[in-house]
Amino acid sequence: MSKTLTCYHCSSPISPSELIESDLAGVRHAFCCAGCMAIAQTIHSEGLEVFYARRSQSGDKPAAYLALNAIPEKLKPYDDPSLLGRFTRPSRDIGNLETTLRLEKIRCAACVWLCEQHLRRLDGVKDVQINYVTQKVIVRFSPSKTSLARLLFEIERVGYEAWPFEPSLVLDRAKKERRQLLTRLGVAMLGMMQVMMYAWPTYVGADITPEFDLLLGWTSWALTAPVMVYSAGPIFQAAWRSVQSFRQTHMLGMDVPIAIALALAFTAGTINLITGSGQSYFDSITMFVAFILAARYVELLARQDAQGGAEALAKQLPATCERAINFPSSQEIEVVPVVNCKSGEVLRVSPGEVVPADGVLIENPSALDESLLTGESKPVEKKIGDPVYAGTHNILNPLFMRIDAVGQSTRIAGIASLLDQALLAKPVMVSLAEKWAAYFVAFLLLSAFISSAIWLYFDPSQAWTVLVSVLVASCPCALSLAVPTAMAAAQGAVTKLGLLIVRAHVLEGLVKATDLVLDKTGTLTMGQPELQEIIHLRSGYRREDALALAAALEAGQRHPLALSVLRAAHLEGLVLPNLNDPVINQLGKGLISGSYRLGSAAWLGIEQDGSVGQYGQVHLVDEQGLIASFIFLDTPRPGLSQFLKTVKSRNIHVHLVSGDDPATVAWWAHHVGIENYQGACTPEDKYDFIERLQKDHHFVWAVGDGVNDAPLLARADISIAVGAGAPLAAAGADAILTAVSLEPLAKTLRLADKTQAIIKQNLLWALIYNLLAIPAAMMGLVNPWVAGIGMSLSSLAVTLNAWRLRKA
Repeated sequence: MSKTLTCYHCSSPISPSELIESDLAGVRHAFCCAGCMAIAQTIHSEGLEVFYARRSQSGDKPAAYLALNAIPEKLKPYDDPSLLGRFTRPSRDIGNLETTLRLEKIRCAACVWLCEQHLRRLDGVKDVQINYVTQKVIVRFSPSKTSLARLLFEIERVGYEAWPFEPSLVLDRAKKERRQLLTRLGVAMLGMMQVMMYAWPTYVGADITPEFDLLLGWTSWALTAPVMVYSAGPIFQAAWRSVQSFRQTHMLGMDVPIAIALALAFTAGTINLITGSGQSYFDSITMFVAFILAARYVELLARQDAQGGAEALAKQLPATCERAINFPSSQEIEVVPVVNCKSGEVLRVSPGEVVPADGVLIENPSALDESLLTGESKPVEKKIGDPVYAGTHNILNPLFMRIDAVGQSTRIAGIASLLDQALLAKPVMVSLAEKWAAYFVAFLLLSAFISSAIWLYFDPSQAWTVLVSVLVASCPCALSLAVPTAMAAAQGAVTKLGLLIVRAHVLEGLVKATDLVLDKTGTLTMGQPELQEIIHLRSGYRREDALALAAALEAGQRHPLALSVLRAAHLEGLVLPNLNDPVINQLGKGLISGSYRLGSAAWLGIEQDGSVGQYGQVHLVDEQGLIASFIFLDTPRPGLSQFLKTVKSRNIHVHLVSGDDPATVAWWAHHVGIENYQGACTPEDKYDFIERLQKDHHFVWAVGDGVNDAPLLARADISIAVGAGAPLAAAGADAILTAVSLEPLAKTLRLADKTQAIIKQNLLWALIYNLLAIPAAMMGLVNPWVAGIGMSLSSLAVTLNAWRLRKA
């Protein structure tokens, strides 16, 4: 019988009618189709053939058109100016463009390596950054030398697919990955419970008949088999990839000894079951797999929380908008999806709605809340000809705008791109377990096989038992659980305090922090101005009279200061007077009703009070002059003083960096006792501020909210987003403060010290256990059954020690 041919590229079986052969580097190879041959020729022509030694195999067949060099028709529309403007944005380098693409069919690190190397060699490509976790690639290129369609085609030419980033697809994929791992964990947990129940007679030494013992044994085997094949399947696959790539990496992952121990324990248990001698280890196997998968499920949740900010960006912008037909001859409106809008079209944005694209205001001046982008809490007045940005809120009048930029070319998308780049550059906080594991794995395998070889020489009957015992007894279960269990317990404790940790290095990083960078509006303060005092009250007017009159003028207004006046009047139970004349809103100035005017000092022609730096002030006048001045103060966040006191007691330097007016920032810095402050900062300024601190070897901790804080949070070594802030900021942060008060942050600092102590205790226990268990197993003093119990007890000790953190 002739040997079945397989495709050199995709490993699919080849029938005689499909066979295509080609010489690559002087060697004749067989292919199943022209597409596979074209991909292999491309890889070899660029000297990237080492990819075939690193990759995970796939049976996917590529499209036949890849044998040609011409861009296919399905990709050519991406070079159309309208789509190019949607899916690209100007790069920092003048004349270059930048795009974010979603990679498909990526299976391993070798796939990432091949895509990156191939794209870097294309003429016109300036830089390529690929994140294997998020499966996104940021490409910076020269549009005069290459194109978006060419980039997509070249990725296809090496066997993969790429499309302009679409957040909804990523969310669906993340849900599928969580569901698959949870199903594997469920099978392992079910198998563990059933097998341990059947093993109970063995634990208690019950006297059962041989027939019944055999029935329990084979039932346990039947329940363990799906755990080995399905639940532990990814462990064996990862171990095999690690072995395959050892020649390039010179490292073995922790999955290797785990897979060997599971395979040998299952094999030994099966042999013992068949021969009727010795113990089975099915209870230890299922319990071990369940422990490992539970820890990996927690890791998966943390990894998916690190997906970057573009997914959250999608939630900031509306799905539909109002497009004007034949403007300005007609103001007829149609509701259309935002994705169908193009540059040059006119949109109407009603009060209270979010601006869907970047553009220019062409009719009806208004005021917009741009705090999402700038951090400035006060509404920004917009006149005809002024720019408006996607993600900002229209407050005052229905406005008409002409679109300048959509999709990835908008300012908010640029901030998301900066966030993605910061996440790629974020330093990895390697735990002590990972540092020790690289040495421990090699030591474990060497000890197991050397001891087995020695016993094979002196007593061959003991060689197999010793090999399994060493691998099972010293299997790095406790070592692998030492950090995840402690972090999970600590996360549960801080969650009760009001802090949600989404990346495990936060507590470790808090111990190392040297500098704290704070935003002002929404972080240091609540971003909700409150009426502080009423001054310059005219003789004959009571405070209540002036406040009621101002509230009557502000009735129906949505400005933050107007809402503050209305809240104050409501809390005091004031009855508002009826105004004889309608209220007219003078944009950027104030309100008029008959002889009454309420607004800024400059408009009213009166002297500004010196305390304006606190938040702001408005003045009430009539034809006789000033009636009263209203002073507003932003509300400080509860727990601020205690938080700053705790931070300073640990010699952490505090910096206030905000997009607010410099005078306001300076007032607040002096008010709360912060010596280092900077105002009027753009998102890029905040990013650069963090970067400068890090270049001076400072370990930076950042707290902020709003989209403008997202790059700052992502660039910092550890970062916490205020829960009420924008989802994009939370996506770039390592933790989210769900409580209103900052007090949980002070408590978390103290918990961080305790967590580090618990982690060190767990690692020390795991090390001591293995130093005792390995020699005992090597000397044949323990059999695999005892070794499995010892491994389980070691894991239990680590888990119970970590559980103490939940009472913190």
